[in-house]
Amino acid sequence: MASHRRPKQPSRTRVTVLTTAAAAAVAITSQAANAAPSEKPSKDEVKAKVDALYEQAEAATEKYNGAKEKAEKLQKDISTIQDNVARGQEDLNELREGIGQAASAQYRTGGIDTSIQLFLSADPDDYLDKAATLDQLSSQQVDSLKKIQEKQRSLAQQREEATEKLDDLADTRETLGKKKKEVQAKLAQAQKLLNSLTAAEKAALSAEEDRATRDSAREALGSDDPAPGRAASAYSAAQSQIGKPYVYGATGTASYDCSGLTSWAYAQAGITIPRTSQAQANIGTRIYSQADLQVGDLVFFYSDIHHVGFYAGNGQVLHAPRSGTVVRYEAMSNMPFQFGVRV
Repeated sequence: MASHRRPKQPSRTRVTVLTTAAAAAVAITSQAANAAPSEKPSKDEVKAKVDALYEQAEAATEKYNGAKEKAEKLQKDISTIQDNVARGQEDLNELREGIGQAASAQYRTGGIDTSIQLFLSADPDDYLDKAATLDQLSSQQVDSLKKIQEKQRSLAQQREEATEKLDDLADTRETLGKKKKEVQAKLAQAQKLLNSLTAAEKAALSAEEDRATRDSAREALGSDDPAPGRAASAYSAAQSQIGKPYVYGATGTASYDCSGLTSWAYAQAGITIPRTSQAQANIGTRIYSQADLQVGDLVFFYSDIHHVGFYAGNGQVLHAPRSGTVVRYEAMSNMPFQFGVRV
């Protein structure tokens, strides 16, 4: 006969624990249901973050430009030194050949004395330092040996200089690679943020930028402050590039970065200026008051001077702003102005 046992009742402690846990679960579920989903950044917030990333990218771009310029200069210097060494080695070989011919002639006429042995020495310095030996040489022989000395020392110095520059070049190229990656990373972050916007938000941002550009162009073109002298030619050249896209490291004529535009434009006026904004800041006459600026003056922005453009009059700048934009006019008040430079 089957046994019917009464189920064991849970203890009062266990009931209390289960009840508390169930109540907590209900409360959490209720809060999760009522909580608002994480808010998506607004269009203006995205724009502010993107602008900050573009500014950081441009600062890295100017460092990239500086490293690139240095690498190119080092490569030219190294090539020049190597050419000089090659020519110097040819001269040294000719001097040694002349000494060898003298030694051969003396051998044929009765052997080589100690003075001619000097000609054949791999290290003539030791022999030349001995006055007794020098007394045995003719003035012409002494002159030949001194020329060899000087040529050997010169070649050694040049080879040492080339080695140092090659080491510097390797370090500079490493810096160049790092800065390039830094720029690319910042641009990728900015693009990711922009991609998070809806089509309508992107269109609204574009419309705002276009409107601001048109307003700045009207202000600049309405200026009655013409550019003086060669600055007029440089400024006119920059104006001819309006609408060309910003590309980091570019110097024209298909695209530009900020200092690429200014250096290219002044080159059209027959004036060579440095490649980077920081270097351009150290030429000409500095102008600290915006009221004293003339059209065509270079104007610099941000505390580290990583951006440069042309003063366009009426508080406007003509420049290559940043990635995603083109050469255009813009209000100087959009950026922290530092000073101008009159070339």
